[in-house]
Amino acid sequence: MDVTDKSFMAVEDLVVYRNLCQLHLEVCDLTHQWPAEERYELGSQVRRSSNSSPSQLAEKNDDRHVRNKIEGVNRSRGEAGETVHHLYMAFLKKYLMQATFEHYRERYQECVRMLNGLEKTLERKLPDTDRRWHVAENHEPYGSENLLCPSGWPSDADT
Repeated sequence: MDVTDKSFMAVEDLVVYRNLCQLHLEVCDLTHQWPAEERYELGSQVRRSSNSSPSQLAEKNDDRHVRNKIEGVNRSRGEAGETVHHLYMAFLKKYLMQATFEHYRERYQECVRMLNGLEKTLERKLPDTDRRWHVAENHEPYGSENLLCPSGWPSDADT
């Protein structure tokens, strides 16, 4: 069998997985520059969450059930958010310069956008009745007075 003729996608084929793995390696290097007491506190937390993000994808990638794959994507997204939080705490403690924090935050945000796209792709594999998200496009032009909540936030009547 030709290796390019796959009926499934290996986790290593996912760009978001490779990006998250690279971010983990960089975050590990970054934490080793922090004060010794933080290498085992905040440093350990950020290393674990940065590794958990790609590992959640890897764990669920070979699962036969699409819903479980989606759960892996959701957990990966949560771990990415947790990693950004730990990096923000490092910034607040002055272990990171603002530009460094923003650089990593932007890269993690890009991964989150990719995970959102992966989730949408996986949801399309489910029958319509099993999907969590049903998106009905509003065909009104932007800026139309017929839009109920043009800002995207709930109206006062919804709260």
